[in-house]
Amino acid sequence: MLSYKLSKVVAHITCWVPLTYLIYAAYSRQLGADPQEEMLHQLGLWTLIYLLIGLSITPLNRIFKWSVLVKFRRMSGLYAFLYLILHLTVFFIFYLELNLVFLWDEILERPYITVGMIATLLLIPLVVTSTKKMQRRLGSNWKKLHKLVYPIAILGITHFIWQSKSDLNEPLLYLIWLTVLLGYRVNKARTK
Repeated sequence: MLSYKLSKVVAHITCWVPLTYLIYAAYSRQLGADPQEEMLHQLGLWTLIYLLIGLSITPLNRIFKWSVLVKFRRMSGLYAFLYLILHLTVFFIFYLELNLVFLWDEILERPYITVGMIATLLLIPLVVTSTKKMQRRLGSNWKKLHKLVYPIAILGITHFIWQSKSDLNEPLLYLIWLTVLLGYRVNKARTK
């Protein structure tokens, strides 16, 4: 069994792999006919994946007694935020050409962008309060605040489905993943 420190190093390296690949693929022109669109899609997808991994940790711990996983929950959430910021940066640079007026117009005119921006704004307080110091300072309110991760995940899936338009195969897989996680939590709450 890997030591916790070594596991943490491996987890960090693993979380950087998608970004490293995207940078390499962009540099070597392997992102297809529309590289900006592919980069935007991949960064958004990895945001959602890390968010869902973070939500999967508690059920996996409870079912399989893998308590070491709990130590990686915060890491997963922070990597979700990193990939989200990169997703927004690509959108802002390549699609809006650094124009804040265009951003406001997009938020108002495109519902899937509105939903994505709401999810982003809700995620910020979770990142800001993710430290142990903030956890102690907020006390029991910390857990209440961090339950925002559920509506954030729902908004993230909604954003993904809405922007996918006709090809819903990929977003539906993530919707099923989220549905299983939410179903587990609802069932757990009812049995309590």
